Amino acid sequence: MQTQKIWLLILFSTVVSIIPLKVVSQSPVPLSSQVQPSPLQSESIVKDSSPNDSDAAVTLAAARFKVFTVGLNIGSRNINPGLLVRGEEDGTKAIDFENWLIPYDAVIEALKLNVTTLNDGRLEIRSSGIVTRINPKDLRNDPELGLVFSIQDLQKLFGVKSQFDINEYAIVLDIPWLNLDNSNNFDDSDIPVILEGLPLLKPGKFNIAALEQRVNVTGNGSFSPSYTGDFQAVGTAFDGSWFIRSTQPNLQNIRTWNIAEAQFLRQTDQTDYFVGSQPTFWQSQGTGDYWGFTLIERQGFTPPEYFYAGASDPRQRLQAASISRTISGEAEPGTLVRLVQGFGNKVIAEVLIDSSRIYRFENIKNKNGIYGSNYRVFLYPQGRLTAPPEIREATSSTVAGQIPAGTSAWVISGGLRRNLTNQSLVGNFSDFGGGIYRRWGLSQNLTVGFGGVYDESLKGLAELFWRPNNFPLQVAVSALAGNELNLNTDIRYNPSPNLSASFISDKFSSRFYADWRVLPNFSLFTTVDSRSATSGGIQFNYSQGNFYTFGRASLDTENNFRWFLLQGLGRIALNLQGNEIGALSELTYNLSENSTYSYGHALLLNYETRSQNSNDNLLTLGWKYRSKERASDGNYLWEAELGYGIGSQGNGILASLGTTVLPGMMLRGRYQAVSLTSDESSFSLELVSSLGLQRGLSAGDRHSQYFRTQGGLMIQPFLDKNQNGKLDRGESIYTENSDLLLLVNNQPIKRLQPSIQSDRINIRLYPGTYRLDIDPAGFPVDWQASTDAIAVNVVAGSYTSVMIPLIRSYTLSGVVTDAQGNAIAGVRVEAIQLSTGKRRFSVTNSAGVYYLEGLQQGENELQINGKSIGSIKLEESSEPLQEINIKQP
Repeated sequence: MQTQKIWLLILFSTVVSIIPLKVVSQSPVPLSSQVQPSPLQSESIVKDSSPNDSDAAVTLAAARFKVFTVGLNIGSRNINPGLLVRGEEDGTKAIDFENWLIPYDAVIEALKLNVTTLNDGRLEIRSSGIVTRINPKDLRNDPELGLVFSIQDLQKLFGVKSQFDINEYAIVLDIPWLNLDNSNNFDDSDIPVILEGLPLLKPGKFNIAALEQRVNVTGNGSFSPSYTGDFQAVGTAFDGSWFIRSTQPNLQNIRTWNIAEAQFLRQTDQTDYFVGSQPTFWQSQGTGDYWGFTLIERQGFTPPEYFYAGASDPRQRLQAASISRTISGEAEPGTLVRLVQGFGNKVIAEVLIDSSRIYRFENIKNKNGIYGSNYRVFLYPQGRLTAPPEIREATSSTVAGQIPAGTSAWVISGGLRRNLTNQSLVGNFSDFGGGIYRRWGLSQNLTVGFGGVYDESLKGLAELFWRPNNFPLQVAVSALAGNELNLNTDIRYNPSPNLSASFISDKFSSRFYADWRVLPNFSLFTTVDSRSATSGGIQFNYSQGNFYTFGRASLDTENNFRWFLLQGLGRIALNLQGNEIGALSELTYNLSENSTYSYGHALLLNYETRSQNSNDNLLTLGWKYRSKERASDGNYLWEAELGYGIGSQGNGILASLGTTVLPGMMLRGRYQAVSLTSDESSFSLELVSSLGLQRGLSAGDRHSQYFRTQGGLMIQPFLDKNQNGKLDRGESIYTENSDLLLLVNNQPIKRLQPSIQSDRINIRLYPGTYRLDIDPAGFPVDWQASTDAIAVNVVAGSYTSVMIPLIRSYTLSGVVTDAQGNAIAGVRVEAIQLSTGKRRFSVTNSAGVYYLEGLQQGENELQINGKSIGSIKLEESSEPLQEINIKQP
């Protein structure tokens, strides 16, 4: 084994020395799609089912498919006659069509999507009909197609349905926003959200939104079971959120419980207030957690609208949602230069080059954080738009922490350190700490910050964020100087999509990472860490037919060899991984038709070893099942595993069962008679229950902590039979066709991933004022809304309750005749509601037929050509459609 490691190190060194470094200029891809090696990534041994299983399953799905050419249609119109996809068909139909893979660029171009990268790394995707956000790490990277979407991704992320037409041999996309007017090639601002004139609905001053309790029970053959727990409560107070979390080390002894977190948080575009437990805005050196008050005041910029749900870190609120950039360059006189969005055809601005040969686009908003903007420059020679343009990338990015030029932010904080003690609910407070800090945007490339803090001693704080123009370097430095200097740095250099390097240091260590994609399927990487050995390795992947392999291996200067190998052949999958501590080998045979291995039945054969201080081993043969259905939080509705293990510590049964079938609850249990390192039997039981307290008791979604920074809408449309505007006994709530019934800020609610239950529609949103429209397309038959739109104020901590009464809609129809009984065309028939003055009219057709719809309960006066002919009273018991023939006076 030692000889093999030495030969591998020699081979790696030889490859590095003889392969020339070739930097290829390509269109930039999100940096997150490039592998960023972690010193911990290859050291962990997977012992049971984990999220990695799902990622591996998706990778194996592609192994069953092959790459071939099809057409791409939007409806009946072909937009791409030769598109490479990964899939399979048997001559009559597509096989497992929902898992076919389509290139990322083809989807962006076909759907006319504008892609930007947010400060938290997520991609914001916009078009005339959709605004959504995805994590670039969730995108798959096919060895031949590059970044890809699956067919089910198109439906899930964009609401675009697809089918494969075997006769046309093309994928046909059904784009919901296809009929929207996109004739204007220049950039249109988003459809304005008009709130003026709408009735405003505000949330209550105080409420409790949700409670969540987690209970864990563990035990083995030698000790009695232990019971631990964790309790959370969240709600709204004074237009902000409050949150309490209690840890319960001994669930049976209330004296051991303590308050782990208690915080009030109010965030606006200009000012934030943090009260209670919170992180410090500086890199703290003290012990214990920090409780106090922090004020953030921003001048000239707003923070990112979206950040990680549930996070409440003051440092996240010190960066800007967008930074103005200047994009410039040189071109020949007479050249028409257009700045366009990177993946679309929307023109941001244009300029005709004069004798200066310089083009300049100023005040261009970069909303893409550290991952770069999505703009391109099109140069048309001699201003001829019919000529193919020269395309230049206009990539610019910002360092996390940068703010626009001429803006600034203040932070003031003060508080105490809290140390928990046994049998103390809140602990002991001591050791004052605090500070003041200001950050300035000196230019579009440079942001600096200075301040002072007291944390056990007086210290100075200085920060610098720099991103030069036209050079792929990013620098972020933070220094805290007192009795000693604590320096944090983050320097990244990305000259091309094939090469990336970064240097990161903190008080613990300094680390250097480099990744070089030598070939499309072959990469070299290295990691240098001041606290551990230097390592280098290779990564490769290969796919052909129904065979797929992915491997990663490294060797460090202390002769520690780490490896990971994933292979798939049809229904068989092999997973091998290991390091200096132990190794795991897993063979899986899929018994279900599901090619992704993410659900269904499978047989497992595991062999695990542990070489550290012993020579333990365990061989397991078992069966695993996962249901196709999942709960709203992503957990499987049913999950089970049963097996038998034989190893150095003995043998016995291994079993686990998990379910989320009960609303608001998740239950998991596991029993093992033997383990890798022990011959004692053990068991564990986990129960998580979540309860919503708004508008009565309801099942929670086990994401109560999201309310710390989010609010939302709790919408309850109901059939208001007596038309009193209140939900009375016997009146039912209507949640059918909610995707058609409701729009939030001009978007169908399905874009916002609502939770639709039988008695409510919950939509999570960030604080702000939203427009809620009630669309007649979703009305139940013979019902209508009493109002068309309202404005709703959303605050963090809870849902804002919105009751939408749907009232009966009556229709009058008949024939207007003259005295001789002849039908009269062109007569205006009008109904006027006496209580409100609302009017409905109809003009008779050639057969003398009129049609008055949308009438409400109450007394309605009927007129013909402005002359009254009587009235009709519509009541709750009235028929929704009534025929009334009229003789003209």
